[in-house]
Amino acid sequence: MAKFKAELPNDLIKMFQDLEEDSKKIFGEMTQAGAKAVYEGVKRNMKKSFKTTKSLDKGLTISRVQVTSDGDSIQTWIGFYGYDTSKASKRYPKGKPIPLIAMAREYGTSNGEAKKPFFRKSFKKDEIENEMRKVEEKYLPKES
Repeated sequence: MAKFKAELPNDLIKMFQDLEEDSKKIFGEMTQAGAKAVYEGVKRNMKKSFKTTKSLDKGLTISRVQVTSDGDSIQTWIGFYGYDTSKASKRYPKGKPIPLIAMAREYGTSNGEAKKPFFRKSFKKDEIENEMRKVEEKYLPKES
C-alpha cells in the first residue's frame, strides 16, 4: 500500500497562525476602510442634494467596528445620528432628527418633496473593494 506524508514549512504554518489570531483586527480595519470610502461619497453627494449640509455633516458618523453576537460577522455602520437643534419646534423640541431629514431627501415625502438620492449612490462596490484590498495587502505577503 502506498503512503504519502507531507509537511508544511514552519514559516508558512506560523504565518497562518498569525493571520488567524489577527483576523478580527484585519477584517475590522477592512470594514473601516470600506466605510470611510462610503463616508466620503456621502459627503460628496450631500452637497449636490442639499443647499446647506452643516447640520447633516454633524450627524454623519462611522461606527466603531462591531462583532455580531453570534461572532460570525464583523461590521462597521455609517449613518445619520442626532438632532438639528436649529430646527426646534413644538413637534420636535430637541430639534428635527437628522435621520428624518436625510430620509426625506433620499426617498421623498408624501407632501410632495421629490426624492434626490445621495446615500445609495455612495455605495460604489469597486471603490469599497479597492480600499479594503489596500488594507488586506498590508497583512498578506506578496506572492512570489
